[in-house]
Amino acid sequence: MKRTRNRGGKPAGKHARPPEQGPRRRRAGVVSLTVAALLFAIPVGSASADPKPSLKQLADQAQKLHTQIETLTEQYNGQREKLKTAKKASEAAQKTLSANEADLAAKRTKAALLAQNAYMSGGLGKSLAFVTSDDPESFLDRAATSYALEQEQGEEISQLTRAMDAATRARAAAKARIDEVEKIVGDLESKRTKITKLVGKVESSLFTRALGEAGQPGTRAVRVNLPIAGDGKAAQAARWALTQQLKPYVWGAEGPSSYDCSGLVMAAYQRVGISLPHYTGDQWTAGTHITREQLRPGDLVFFYSDLHHVGIYIGGGMMVHAPQTGDVVRIASIARRPFAGAVRIAD
Repeated sequence: MKRTRNRGGKPAGKHARPPEQGPRRRRAGVVSLTVAALLFAIPVGSASADPKPSLKQLADQAQKLHTQIETLTEQYNGQREKLKTAKKASEAAQKTLSANEADLAAKRTKAALLAQNAYMSGGLGKSLAFVTSDDPESFLDRAATSYALEQEQGEEISQLTRAMDAATRARAAAKARIDEVEKIVGDLESKRTKITKLVGKVESSLFTRALGEAGQPGTRAVRVNLPIAGDGKAAQAARWALTQQLKPYVWGAEGPSSYDCSGLVMAAYQRVGISLPHYTGDQWTAGTHITREQLRPGDLVFFYSDLHHVGIYIGGGMMVHAPQTGDVVRIASIARRPFAGAVRIAD
């Protein structure tokens, strides 16, 4: 039986390709390229592409990722402080607006009564009242007083209306700021989540290699009890921070079961009655700057040029701090990180 051909010259029948198959192939090709691009973006190289990185290279890679997480964490903490400020501004503007609205309603009621009274006693009636009055001068005084009250009332209403407009604008501006900061916070959280997953992959490779080559993944944190000299609030804060050893690092946490670096500092000083913000940038400006040689227990020590890490000095060149994701509150040497400066919060 002779097959018929369609207009394109291809055989027609049940084995003919659907007309949309070509576009589907093209879409599949685009998806494949996209997946390939995402795979190449992952920093952990595939076994077939590059030689296996050494333990040192894996450790360096993990440390760089941890540094990125710490940086994003403190940016997150900073934006969260700005969010608190924006919300307070919005609440204050709302209270002002509500008070002005209530005051304006009362003033308008009073103005309406004045207008009604003026209407009822105005026009020809007022002229006749003046003509027939036994005491024209007294009548004029009362009329002048009434007019002044009306004028004053009108000015008060105008002032309140302007105040309401200002409060409305302030509330709108605060709301816009809240929306802006919340978006930044969300973006930072999303970035941090992605980097955390990459850290997990890198550290999984690192620990697997370390266990295979050395039999153990690394140094285990242990609780160390050290005497802290001094009775002031700074020494008390340092002593309390030592009691939090071995509690896990969790970004954005401020206790009681977990901390990030600035969260541990905030909680320690909160225990001695000193309020600090949960952000290294603000903690950097919360006290008196001192030199490395002037350090004493309880002083805050900051690291890296962007101040994204902070610890509490305990003496002997050591600090207690919440290091990074996957670690716990522990004692460490301040010489292991790039020192940026120190701040004394209290004696």
